[in-house]
Amino acid sequence: MVLPVANSQSRPRIAAFSRSVQPWGLVWRTGILLLAVTISGGCKRRVAGERIGRITGSSQPLVRVLLLKDAVSCRLDSAGGFEAVSNDTSNETPAEKRLPAEDRVSIEISGGIVTIGGEQFAGDEIDIRSVASPVFKLNGQKYRGALKVIVGIDGESFDVVNHVDLESYLAGVVGAEMPDYWEPEALKAQTIAARTYCLYIKQRFGSGRSWDMRKTQAHQVYRGVTAESPPIWRAVTQTRGTVLVCRSGDEKEVIFPAYYSSACGGHTEDSRHVFGDSSYDSLAGVQCDYCASVARPRYYFWPIVKFDCATVSERLHQRYPTLDALGEITDIKAVEQSDYGTYRRLTKIKLTGSTGKSDFVRAEDLRLSIDPSGRALKSTICEIRKSGHSWVFSYGRGFGHGVGLCQCGAQAMAREGFIAGHILAYYYPNSRSIKAY
Repeated sequence: MVLPVANSQSRPRIAAFSRSVQPWGLVWRTGILLLAVTISGGCKRRVAGERIGRITGSSQPLVRVLLLKDAVSCRLDSAGGFEAVSNDTSNETPAEKRLPAEDRVSIEISGGIVTIGGEQFAGDEIDIRSVASPVFKLNGQKYRGALKVIVGIDGESFDVVNHVDLESYLAGVVGAEMPDYWEPEALKAQTIAARTYCLYIKQRFGSGRSWDMRKTQAHQVYRGVTAESPPIWRAVTQTRGTVLVCRSGDEKEVIFPAYYSSACGGHTEDSRHVFGDSSYDSLAGVQCDYCASVARPRYYFWPIVKFDCATVSERLHQRYPTLDALGEITDIKAVEQSDYGTYRRLTKIKLTGSTGKSDFVRAEDLRLSIDPSGRALKSTICEIRKSGHSWVFSYGRGFGHGVGLCQCGAQAMAREGFIAGHILAYYYPNSRSIKAY
């Protein structure tokens, strides 16, 4: 249930300065990868009528999304059949085969040999594309683009990676991260933030692995075609190529990790306190008097959550083996926090164990260690105490890590008439929009 918007007379207003409202276009030299250069170099202010240079010869980047990890089998559906190409180097040319035009085929592996629809493929990578349709199903879930099957080192499992253009990827993200019936300007703000975050992660980590993004909340939730709808596609199309940049520690303008969370609880948090990164000015915390009017009550003020002491110790040790030296966790104490007057967000935790030794973890790491889903222990705006054989988390407030865009706050601002540029300028201070392609 969506609550009515509260009176906003006391809320901070945002100056309507054109740099934050209208995306700025930049001319990129043809063939230069957007993310390999900083925004301050290799570009100039866009002049009316000029075309934006393409990124490595394409109008938009491809995104590699990890759909399955360490799988031993899966099923594939597509009307019209598939084509598959292996990188097997034992032959002079890759082994290319057209698979039967069946509605469904299976993918299995044994001894390093991948079997797809009864056809065997050697090699450690197999590219698969649908012949007649741009859409396929993997284990019943619809996606656009193509697939790459990557054989594991042991030869007994494989990963499946979706290769999809960035704008289609976003259509499968925004509808999963935000309801499509929300205000169009909120959807556009979410789209720009998601595009910026994706390109940052692709640049920062993609070159060292065979995929760029996970499909889960570890990065951004991606549900493919299922998440698409006309309002979502309008938000994607109307913001095509728009990303955010800000100044980094070396004073150069760069794309930054445009984090976002569901409901900040009244104040967003500085990234350095949550993720340990102080490189970007635009990831500083700001007051948010908006999200309370949109967030569901059970997410804005959440109830007491209890976890068995043994479970807490086990999960912390599993995630951080160095904590084994502490033995059973006997004390959890907040040693650093952001004080917002009537409530506080815990940022650093001291753990003490049965061996008498102590160690420290960030509060957000503690939260996700104890509750990897993040849906029970919803934020670190809470109090921690021990009761009998349980750790109790009470006076909870907000949903998510609290850094960057507050999604419920964005919806409330859009209801009040703020456009996407204003919303982004508020939650990412000192940032600006540019056209990347």
